[in-house]
Amino acid sequence: MKPKGAAVQNNPHTTLITPDAPVAADTHGGRAKCLQRLVRLDLPVPRTVALSFEQVRRIADGDIPAIEAILEEFDASALLCVRPSSEDPDWGGPGAVLNIGMNDARFVELSDKMGPEAAAALYLRFVQSYAIHVARLDADVFDDIEADGREGLRQTLRAYEDETDEAFPQDRGEQLLAVLRSMARAWDGTSARLLRQAKGAPADAGLGLVIQEMIPGVGQGECGSGVLQLVDSSTGMPQITGRYLSQSQGRDALGEGVAAFYLEKDPRGQALEDVAPQAFADLKTHAALMRRKLREEMQVEFVIENGKVHILDGVRVQRSARAAMRIAVRLAEDGIITPQEAVMRIDPHSLNELLHRQVHPEAKRDVLTTGIGASPGAATGRIVFTSAEAQASAARGEPCILVRRETSPEDVRGMHAAVAVLTEKGGMTSHAAVIGRGLGLPCIVGASEMRFQTKKKQLTVPDGRVFTTGDILTIDGSSGQVLAGEPAMLEAALDDCFQTLMSWADAERDISIRANADTPADAQAARNFQAQGIGLCRTEHMFFDPGRLIVMREMIFAQTSSGRAAVLERLLPMQRDDFVQLFRIMEGQPVCIRLFDPPLHEFLPTTRSGQRELAEALDLPVSDVERRVDEMSEYNPMLGLRGVRLGITVPEIYDMQARAIFEATLEASKNGAPVVPEVMIPLVSAKREVELIKARVDTVAAAVAAERGQEFEYRLGVMVETPRACLRAEEIAPHASFLSFGTNDLTQMTYGLSRDDAGRFMSAYVRQGVFTEDPFHVLDADGVGELLKLGSERGRTARPDVTLSVCGEHGGNPESIALCRDLGFDYVSCSPFRVPVARLAAAQWAISSKLGG
Repeated sequence: MKPKGAAVQNNPHTTLITPDAPVAADTHGGRAKCLQRLVRLDLPVPRTVALSFEQVRRIADGDIPAIEAILEEFDASALLCVRPSSEDPDWGGPGAVLNIGMNDARFVELSDKMGPEAAAALYLRFVQSYAIHVARLDADVFDDIEADGREGLRQTLRAYEDETDEAFPQDRGEQLLAVLRSMARAWDGTSARLLRQAKGAPADAGLGLVIQEMIPGVGQGECGSGVLQLVDSSTGMPQITGRYLSQSQGRDALGEGVAAFYLEKDPRGQALEDVAPQAFADLKTHAALMRRKLREEMQVEFVIENGKVHILDGVRVQRSARAAMRIAVRLAEDGIITPQEAVMRIDPHSLNELLHRQVHPEAKRDVLTTGIGASPGAATGRIVFTSAEAQASAARGEPCILVRRETSPEDVRGMHAAVAVLTEKGGMTSHAAVIGRGLGLPCIVGASEMRFQTKKKQLTVPDGRVFTTGDILTIDGSSGQVLAGEPAMLEAALDDCFQTLMSWADAERDISIRANADTPADAQAARNFQAQGIGLCRTEHMFFDPGRLIVMREMIFAQTSSGRAAVLERLLPMQRDDFVQLFRIMEGQPVCIRLFDPPLHEFLPTTRSGQRELAEALDLPVSDVERRVDEMSEYNPMLGLRGVRLGITVPEIYDMQARAIFEATLEASKNGAPVVPEVMIPLVSAKREVELIKARVDTVAAAVAAERGQEFEYRLGVMVETPRACLRAEEIAPHASFLSFGTNDLTQMTYGLSRDDAGRFMSAYVRQGVFTEDPFHVLDADGVGELLKLGSERGRTARPDVTLSVCGEHGGNPESIALCRDLGFDYVSCSPFRVPVARLAAAQWAISSKLGG
């Protein structure tokens, strides 16, 4: 390289890019830094000057940079281009301006060198770009110009002069200064600022600019431009992809409808390898070197001048979630990065795209409305409005979408039968959301802009269209979009690459990951995703099978303790079989079973027709059924007779469940390692509640051991989901082997906020900064987190060996896992399909801690 100009040499804000120039991504932008790395690799990069964020700010404020000093770095005859260089390439920036320095004199010179048509194309491109982006003329000024070549250039220059009342500038320095000012000011424009902030850029994000010598890409011999990468952006598989266009500049080869060349030899058409085999070989060599030295899959932007390759830029390959995972794993397997770095490169949230079917990114979307994407994945099916219809549809082998205003435990059977769920009400921890995630079922809740008329069995969408039973919808639980029709899908991709990444993650993490699982199918999913046990089994979901539901209702109508116990005796073998299956599927892994939690009125029919059917089934007058339903109704059932309160006032339920657990323990231990069940008491707020339940459970355990002549172990613990339980953990912990924080209800009670109704206003609260995040989605570290801190500290003060965990849905949220680690929790538990997300997030926090991050 020729010596630097003195002004550039002494100015850190305007510097020639050399191997040792003071260039950094946070001062000059990512493009400038990448170009310096390419220069260090001795790749054929055109001469480039970088302007820092500070220099560009000064230009925007009206300061004139040392243009002559900049121009001294380039040959007097060189054309130049200016490209944006933001700190993160995803933040974008103003469009590049090419061919700066073209004027009437250069046109004549280049016409002799490369031919008048090629020279005219260069000049014409610059004039139009300058007119639109610098002089701010409307693009339609040139719409009437149909000629190209020299005549088109003449008409374009005349149009420019007519619109601006001045001739097109001929001085290269004047042109460059005007381009720099235009791009600097464009970055500070309102629309540009809003656009980059939407992409995650801070409000004060800076812009750098790079001024690079133009390699024309047009002229004699083989000339052109294109891009090349060594992997497929969708799959991450090794594959040379990209395009090349002869006699072109910049990224013209990627233009829509352009008849570009392939890169490798291809039976479908002409390729770069055909017309310039040495250039193609050089490009592959350069790309492989960039991959190895920059430790990343890069897209190479190149230009060819008479068969010779020049590298204009290198950018990180755009990639899907599955491609990102494969790229990271391949880089680690090739020894380019470490397995730990591969783990750190994958966004845990992006695993949802691998674990579930997704709408194809290129599919056309007919969006009807957008709700809260409460359970990721996508599915297509016919609309049904009741659980019975869903079960009938599944029996016919027809995929269906269950549409409800909101779901209740009675709808669990219908949810099992459906391929997706759509509700009008609800938030991230509403019933539909929690069960949907547990089943791996795409789910959208809070779609309140739709009109749900379930009695008429129709949906009215905001644009007026009406959908009824049997119409086809697609639920995209990842984006929250409800789509009409059946767009193309991408299938889940849990291949060897996924398993390799997960094994690396498991080697690093220092907190256990369990799953919330209520059924054998849930438990099997938990095993498949390598959960380290079940952290929450909600037993009430086992009672909504039609054959069990009628028995539960008989128990509710029983008038005496002995009568209730007699009815529950019929449920005992069913419940015992459920637990035997769970224990055997988990193969010695811990299983934590929560005793019955919901209020009993949820098991009673709410419609008159349902009450008449129940009266007939129980051989009772309808008036008796109606009276019992009225007696059991509560103003606020979530804070009423449920959980431990039900266990104390209707103890026969917990007696039956404890017996079922212990008999299943002995049965499942016959042919394997002894099972040690964990029995969890829900909704505790006082020490005395634990003492009363513990006494009864211990009594049942002793009775089962005596009857079977066999001893067994079990652990009794508490689900901490009331603020008082956190505050009084020091007196509760001595009676509990574990404290499992149910953060769904704990968040609800701490905020005084209904998790089912919060979706109606939560987005407005987050948007206006009342909450930084939905507290049902990301654990509130300042409020709820403070209660977790108090509860864990006070619990361990009284009982140092007490096991601490979170079993609310926050257990699958990466940000919330960090708080649990910091508080010294032993494990988190989440829906089976969120287990891989939690495993990866936990590993990343562990690696960050080791690195001091």
